[in-house]
Amino acid sequence: MKANKNITLLILGLLSAIGPFSIDMYLPAFDTIATDFNTSVDKVQLSLTSYFVGIAIGQMIYGPLLDKFGRKKPLMIGLIIYALASILCVFAHHVDHLIYLRFLQALGSCAGMVAARAMVQDYYESREAARVFSLLMLVIAISPILAPSAGAFLLRHADWHYIFIILFAISVVILLCTKFFLPESYAGDRSLSLAPKQVVNKFREVLTNKIFISYCLVGSIASAGLYAYLAGSSFVMQQYYGLSQSEYGLAFAFVASAMIVATQINRWLLKRWNSVQISRIANIGQSFIGLLMIVSLVTNTLSFTVLLTLIFFYLMAHGFIFPNTSALALSPFKALAGSASALLGCIQMGMGALTSALVSYLHNNTAMPMAAVMAGCAVVALVLHIFVAFTVKVSN
Repeated sequence: MKANKNITLLILGLLSAIGPFSIDMYLPAFDTIATDFNTSVDKVQLSLTSYFVGIAIGQMIYGPLLDKFGRKKPLMIGLIIYALASILCVFAHHVDHLIYLRFLQALGSCAGMVAARAMVQDYYESREAARVFSLLMLVIAISPILAPSAGAFLLRHADWHYIFIILFAISVVILLCTKFFLPESYAGDRSLSLAPKQVVNKFREVLTNKIFISYCLVGSIASAGLYAYLAGSSFVMQQYYGLSQSEYGLAFAFVASAMIVATQINRWLLKRWNSVQISRIANIGQSFIGLLMIVSLVTNTLSFTVLLTLIFFYLMAHGFIFPNTSALALSPFKALAGSASALLGCIQMGMGALTSALVSYLHNNTAMPMAAVMAGCAVVALVLHIFVAFTVKVSN
């Protein structure tokens, strides 16, 4: 039984990681794709934004489906959509086509993200769920280490199209594992209506829960800084600081390892403190680091080594904030876990789409747009976190 639980957790981790892996693997190829399509890097960045928008919208669709039909059937459909979109990206002949196909790819990948969170909520109580989210985030955190390096390796030996061929192959493997090895955690409630009015009422029920909306916003705004980093890192590291594609992959892997460190420490901290305390302290640290990044840029002391160090600790803070605020936001729900998970993911990715687009819009050939958006997200999240401390009580 223990082995089966470990296999289940592994598959849930893979389902959670398919979205991040799809983001990170093609980041080193931004310059190459821009050259191939005879366009600019900031135009290619919009394919990242469209991916975030697709995930945000898609999760709203899958949430009610997961509550009505159970977890596996909608999940399988989403994985099939992802696989088809991935192979179609190989045949894109214009940057606009890639932007649209990335949107479709996101609509498929988000099924795994929503289902994995809902399944955790099916099985675990709040504090234990935070530990499991930390384990899942360990798998998620490995993807930013492997994905850019894998993408850079492919670019050395082939062209960017092979990145999407690999993503297609990965999705087929996950689809087969889900089909044959992932047990159904919730059979669904066929009495739930998918009529727009009823669906909206269910979402309204989730959104009006003070615990959900408070910690959903705190976690989403804090996490949005990560997406600003994802949007700006390719330009900042490769063009501004002059790293090669391979060096960028290694630098990306180094800072991503911060989340692995955080998830392991978080599991230990949860034995002594609760999720509210841990996430708040991490948010304070993240804000300080973000502001320090701005000061270093303004004083012209932001060397590449300093930048890499600051981003490492910024992402480490994210590794504490994300699993704890996610568990807190979902803690009031069982029967509506699918809808709650969908809303959580939608808001998180919606914030990510906004900040990634903002970095692209503010692009001025410096590191300031990325750093400013990262710092702003952390500070706004901290202000909200402090307000929530006085207005929302959680039994954790």
